[in-house]
Amino acid sequence: MYFIGVTTSQSSIMKLFPLWAKILDIKDAVLKGIDIEIHAPKEVYREVVQFIKEDPLSLGALVTTHKIDLYEAAKDLFDYLDPYAQLFGELSSISKNQGKLEGHAKDPISSGLAMEAFIPPGFWREHGGEVFIMGAGGSARAIAAYLFDPQKKDNMPSKLYVSNRSTPRLYAMQEIMQKINPDINAEYIHSPEPSINDQILARVKPYSLIVNATGLGKDRPGSPLTDAAQFPPHSLVWELNYRGDLLFMHQALRQKDAKNLHVEDGWIYFIHGWTQVIAQVFHITISEQQFSEIERISREYRNAQKK
Repeated sequence: MYFIGVTTSQSSIMKLFPLWAKILDIKDAVLKGIDIEIHAPKEVYREVVQFIKEDPLSLGALVTTHKIDLYEAAKDLFDYLDPYAQLFGELSSISKNQGKLEGHAKDPISSGLAMEAFIPPGFWREHGGEVFIMGAGGSARAIAAYLFDPQKKDNMPSKLYVSNRSTPRLYAMQEIMQKINPDINAEYIHSPEPSINDQILARVKPYSLIVNATGLGKDRPGSPLTDAAQFPPHSLVWELNYRGDLLFMHQALRQKDAKNLHVEDGWIYFIHGWTQVIAQVFHITISEQQFSEIERISREYRNAQKK
């Protein structure tokens, strides 16, 4: 199995995968990283996908950072693309099924499971807060789609703000959200400078969700906000990264007590994201007991790394 990213050797999964494989009884499996520069030429993505497709020992891959670029460059090489991949124009999972190459977008599932772990039940209905997502890539699309699923009816944020440094992905996300829920109150804002995100943040209501889905703080240093940014009181702050300089998370932590913020990193999202794709690639079902064991071992590993 491959891990297609930017700095794959620095990911905890390289140490955790062998431990997880034992729990899941996956024998003789090896995880190998493929590092690709951000927004690489289309030929690079096509070459990687073609290799996985043709190599009998390659069972599949998890894709981070490149979810949209890889989909756009190589979607014609897949025999099957799941409805989420087609709707969101991205994929996070490459797998094989009876010789056919399949692409899945797992973020709508994994991001939802991660949010259920820290957003209190009835939070939106009780407080009427909003959501501000910085970034308009695959994770941002999945998070917004989960939060504004029409089936949630009276328990969804009262407004969606999305900002991005370039406009094409912003427009694409707007188009996707129109299909998912045309009735939501939403603003899509071009923000090439962090100061613009500061201005948007100043408008967001208390009891809201603020998300860094830009990749800044992991693959590239920095934050989508300046140090002058003020988080709305009683809000949930979600840093999708769990490694890197995590500047956005540290900006929130400095205001945590004064603003009564709940600050969450991307660790549980990381675990759900990987287990969803591993299950797809190896065609297994992960039981609750196995997932609990994966969580336990991963937590022990992380705590040891912090010491």
